[in-house]
Amino acid sequence: MLSVALDLTIEAIILLSYFMILLDNSIVFTSTVKIATDLHLNSQTLAWVSSAYTLTFGGFQLFGGRVGDVYGRKRVFLIGLLLFSLGSLMVGVATNALMIISMRAFQGIGSAILAPTTLALLLDNYHGTMRARAIAAYGTTAGIGASFGMVLGGVITSVFSWRYGFFLNVPVGLLMFVLTLRFVEDSGHRRTNHLDLIGTFLSVLGLSALVYSIDGTIYQLLALIIAIIALGLFVYAEHVVKNPIMPLRLFTDRQRNSAYIARFFFIGAAFAYFFVTTQALQHIYGFTPLLTGLAFLPATIPQFLSALQVSNLSTKLGNARLIVIAVLFVTIGVFLTVVIGLNRGYWLAIAIPMVIFGIGQGLVLSPLTAEGVANTDPEIAGAASGVVNTVHQFGQSVGISAVVALTSGVHNGVTSYIMQLLIISAISVLSLVAAFVLQSRKHRQQG
Repeated sequence: MLSVALDLTIEAIILLSYFMILLDNSIVFTSTVKIATDLHLNSQTLAWVSSAYTLTFGGFQLFGGRVGDVYGRKRVFLIGLLLFSLGSLMVGVATNALMIISMRAFQGIGSAILAPTTLALLLDNYHGTMRARAIAAYGTTAGIGASFGMVLGGVITSVFSWRYGFFLNVPVGLLMFVLTLRFVEDSGHRRTNHLDLIGTFLSVLGLSALVYSIDGTIYQLLALIIAIIALGLFVYAEHVVKNPIMPLRLFTDRQRNSAYIARFFFIGAAFAYFFVTTQALQHIYGFTPLLTGLAFLPATIPQFLSALQVSNLSTKLGNARLIVIAVLFVTIGVFLTVVIGLNRGYWLAIAIPMVIFGIGQGLVLSPLTAEGVANTDPEIAGAASGVVNTVHQFGQSVGISAVVALTSGVHNGVTSYIMQLLIISAISVLSLVAAFVLQSRKHRQQG
């Protein structure tokens, strides 16, 4: 009985820490207007409130995953909690553009350390059916954290202040720090005390430059060239160094590769949907930030309920088949708004499709996470977790940027939103294709 209670405590610590990161990432969507007003930010500066976080979060993901393999995941997890909590506090008290942008970047580093380490700790502490259940809970947290952040962000911004969305992380982060010291055991999987410094530098440079080439405002082509060169050198370095930050054998498993691709396009579609729908609700229907947040409940509630069924459905159907079904739900949910038409009003045009979208999102992330870390040995669990979270973060950046860029010349709100939904549907179809490939490979392996 004590063992079960301890397992549940460890799982709660890890998942709540991960939930904080995801919540924070989504809260910004419904808080941007208030942040801009309070700190007198223009649109270009406001974009950097999100981009600075994305830049460091995406750039340091591989480092965050591998450093736990080398120096111990509990120690690295504690450092990540402190950095994230401190960054959140400083964002909350920010008084000008420079302060909020620099502290968002700092907060992103803490997130980049925390996100992959949370998954690696789950892999360390659970095995067999318990591991499958823990990974399912992790994937569920990824989806619910993103959706619930939209709701909570609207409520906090309207009733209190956008600052409280960041202040909330501080006591929670410190509580998780104390509980981690008390209950979480470190793994004994370290095989080296040497971090791949060349790979670390090249990965941070390459990934950060790649994020900037997507989300930046000037010198994007130069950033892309730097990213291509740095990442090319990074892959070569990982091939020749003794203890790579990203062991290339992670990509020898074709099933994992299919799961990475499916996750990339799914996250791109999902976050782009959140982003453009937030804007549409306010500009087309005239919703306040509070109503905008509450308007996502038709997605959040079904997502939570469907996520509770993931373990049973995965057992009956298998992860690959469940991913196909879930992504199909998401694709239909997005496209249905186009078919119904925005003139039918929020409840018919947005809320009903959101229910279908939410069911799909609740079902998909757990099996995608399980397939993304499948067949990995303990010594590279952190690196594998880093890849999963890197794919997650870049899918988000690419999805939002692609949709916004492709519709930037359309100035009619209704027309723009319809076009955005069509593009998001196409991105979701790409995820569906990757899911079919994953299912095919699993079927051939089992046959």
